[in-house]
Amino acid sequence: MTEGKSKEYLRHLAHQCMFDCSDDELDEIQEEFVILEKQMELLDQVDTTNVEPMVYPFEMETSFLREDEVVNVLSEEDALKNAAKTKNGHVLVPKVVR
Repeated sequence: MTEGKSKEYLRHLAHQCMFDCSDDELDEIQEEFVILEKQMELLDQVDTTNVEPMVYPFEMETSFLREDEVVNVLSEEDALKNAAKTKNGHVLVPKVVR
């Protein structure tokens, strides 16, 4: 196994992401990684000679966004009236990051 698929490497990555993984979970991740590698090898076999790189997946850009129209605007007072604590037009919440 390469380092990228080793159980210790995966455990290290999980730790960096603040995840705890059991040995069974790491075994499952290793198996999925092998499947993913095989799928990537299949993509490597696709002949892309003379295929122009794409920035957008469709020939014509599709955007169905509506115009941004201001309607039903709440006043600051109405928006903040149910907040437990406010200060200078902002909702005060307890600190969640140490």
